[in-house]
Amino acid sequence: MNRKAAKQFILQNARPIDLAVYKYFFENESNRSVVDELSKYQNQDGGFGHGLELDYWNPNSSPIATNDAIITLFRVGALGQNSKMTNGIVQYLESLDSFDKEKKRWLFAIDSNKEYPHAIWWEKNDDGIHGFNPTISLATFVICYGKRTPLYEQILREGLAYLEDQDEISGDALKSYLLSYELLKKHRMDDIIDLNYLKKLIYKRIRDAICKDIEKYGVEYVPTPSDFFSGTYLDFLTPEIRPLVDAEKNILGKLQKEDGGFDISWEWGTPYPEFAQARNWWRPRLTIDKLLFDQLPIA
Repeated sequence: MNRKAAKQFILQNARPIDLAVYKYFFENESNRSVVDELSKYQNQDGGFGHGLELDYWNPNSSPIATNDAIITLFRVGALGQNSKMTNGIVQYLESLDSFDKEKKRWLFAIDSNKEYPHAIWWEKNDDGIHGFNPTISLATFVICYGKRTPLYEQILREGLAYLEDQDEISGDALKSYLLSYELLKKHRMDDIIDLNYLKKLIYKRIRDAICKDIEKYGVEYVPTPSDFFSGTYLDFLTPEIRPLVDAEKNILGKLQKEDGGFDISWEWGTPYPEFAQARNWWRPRLTIDKLLFDQLPIA
């Protein structure tokens, strides 16, 4: 992998929020600039929108965009107790906006997504729920930074049971479980669910989820090691997964484009011309992840 070309591509093409993340990891800049840029996507209700999640441009607050903001804050070590941004997120989540009170889940897709440029999978179909993505991490966030109530504790227990029962979990859903585990561990919340058992389950589900066919990496939309281990969650990098990590690292140079960036492996499936811009913004974000992944030593 040509790291110099990748860095130049990021500097020339990244959105300000993604550029701030890059500078935090690679230029020793403070996470303050990440928080400042992220604040531009936060609404008055405390939730996030405005295209923070690049595949739908809905300005309204949504659970998924808010979860994306939490992930970003976690990655750069900016989840602060009683910070203005954290308190706003708690306010949004505790309002139970876009929350199915009967099923006790936050919605994966919300109705208003269809009013703005979006990928087909962000259209709300049926109840708009997609397993425990992002419910498990959002409930954990409220427990750790807001009010700990029986509702959120029940969600955690049901989320653990769901993970136990489902043999196949998507990579994005697993990242919600990873974030949940890390937050519970950080805040020493070990009396709601068995964290050791949760960790073992996540180990197993990641191992099963990562595509074993290296030829599909960067070509088809399949879970790869770099989806999970780009600067975070390295405790879950087990000896069983390590050969696939090394295999992906060895082909990064082949997947890198001539301009130094990496490309996405999906399309929106909707007629919006804005996809071209979304793709141009996705590429630097993905390239940052590949750079972070490339830092992992070969076993």
